[in-house]
Amino acid sequence: MRVEGISPPFLYAERGCPPPPAFPVCTADRPAKNSPFGSSQAKSTSLTVFNATRTATMADNEKLDNQRLKNFKNKGRDLETMRRQRTEVVVELRKNKRDEHLLKRRNVPHEDICEDSDVDGDFRSVRSANATSDNQGIQLSAVQAARKLLSSDRNPPIDDLIKSGILPILVHCLDRDDNPSLQFEAAWALTNIASGTSEQTQAVVQSNAVPLFLRLLHSPHQNVCEQAVWALGNIIGDGPQCRDYVISLGVVKPLLSFISPSIPITFLRNVTWVMVNLCRHKDPPPPMETIQEILPALCVLIHHTDVSILVDTVWALSYLTDAGNEQIQMVIDSGIVPHLVPLLSHQEVKVQTAALRAVGNIVTGTDEQTQVVLNCDALSHFPALLTHPKEKINKEAVWFLSNITAGNQQQVQAVIDAKLVPMIIHLLDKGDFGTQKEAAWAISNLTISGRKDQVAHLIEKQVIPPFCNLLTVKDAQVVQVVLDGLSNILKMADDEAETIANLIEECGGLEKVEQLQNHENEDIYKLAYEIIDQFFSSDDIDEDTSLVPEAIQGGTYGFNSANVPAEGFQF
Repeated sequence: MRVEGISPPFLYAERGCPPPPAFPVCTADRPAKNSPFGSSQAKSTSLTVFNATRTATMADNEKLDNQRLKNFKNKGRDLETMRRQRTEVVVELRKNKRDEHLLKRRNVPHEDICEDSDVDGDFRSVRSANATSDNQGIQLSAVQAARKLLSSDRNPPIDDLIKSGILPILVHCLDRDDNPSLQFEAAWALTNIASGTSEQTQAVVQSNAVPLFLRLLHSPHQNVCEQAVWALGNIIGDGPQCRDYVISLGVVKPLLSFISPSIPITFLRNVTWVMVNLCRHKDPPPPMETIQEILPALCVLIHHTDVSILVDTVWALSYLTDAGNEQIQMVIDSGIVPHLVPLLSHQEVKVQTAALRAVGNIVTGTDEQTQVVLNCDALSHFPALLTHPKEKINKEAVWFLSNITAGNQQQVQAVIDAKLVPMIIHLLDKGDFGTQKEAAWAISNLTISGRKDQVAHLIEKQVIPPFCNLLTVKDAQVVQVVLDGLSNILKMADDEAETIANLIEECGGLEKVEQLQNHENEDIYKLAYEIIDQFFSSDDIDEDTSLVPEAIQGGTYGFNSANVPAEGFQF
């Protein structure tokens, strides 16, 4: 089994297992951890950035369209570059906290939380108590005092307790099979320490607690098992090195063995949450063997009626599908996609959000992988998602569609047939800026991947005015995406190019393009110059008097409406 970041596998004489890895200090945001006491110690990390587009491969028999793609894509705008650019565009989508569902499990009964005023006294009692006493009552009281300190709602003295030397004592208590209450209290305290900073988590790992937690998964006492699961979840959630270290010691099989109809719902929620952490991180992703072990369990849990378990299950799928096409294919091969897609219309927004992310990741794969999602009637869910009251849902829905319009022409047509283009254009015009950016990508991708009649559909649905309005935004990438789209439309229009140019000029787009010839970005001003030179040169205007503006009432100027064909655009 592959293990990342593990030091050479010499055996500990005491425990007979690999030593914990030597971890560098992590200064990045922490992944979500789960502490039974107080959310202040349980940090959630932003999701790692998506690889948010995919190569749109054309069929071999579409040579003319292939030639069009080759001719029309501007420098730096081939599909592989689009993939890198889309990664940058969706960074802000990933910066939002996506793990709010984890925070709810950190609540505890009020009586278990220490008031700040009690902390000093309790800390003195921990220091003075003989935590290594042969008297079980004294020892249990000392460990309980430490656990209560760590239950402080604000600023629990984790570092002070570590410096006091209590970690080895707590770890030793995990070995006390003769005293399950002591094991439970020690596991509880260590769980809280592991919910802190990366350095604090690593202190628990370096104390050789992980092998003992794994042994406690086989305890006959369910509360001890559950607390061990919780502690391991926090350690696994620290990052890929800790994750792979715990996997290498054999956590997966005993963890999955807890999934049964008889397991208490609170215990199953913890087990599912640990599975989420096992699926987290893509640099590197979890070992393939681990994914193969976990997927059958996810296929069972996706049918669970508990919302918390369902949300975690779908987030686990979203993390797996974020790791690359190979992992996407494993998820597809598990047969879970037909059960995932209907969750796009789940009554709980948290489930919808997770499902939208998961299917969105799948359509960043190949055209064949994308088609698996479309074959499940996924597009029928998008009218509601595009009009959802939550803007973040709108944004990710358009991001999903931008990857469909980056696909093959059959997939582009599916978006058109689902009557989603007018809704995309509406969000291009009226959505918040993040959604507008995603809509610009969806439109621009369609101008690259689509046939002439498909691009003509954009014009008929009046895409030009809102598209041109984005030429004045400060985001240089969005401006370039729009210029690319306009250039592709004009080049594809052939004999209708003058009519399209007329539409661009009527809505003020020409003036915006002209101003972009002075843009500081070299790619933008070159592209703006090329558009002006090819489609708005003075020679063209001199030759075609219909493009000369005519005076209308009020002293302003307009263009001859005869330029717009009554039968619509037929490029």
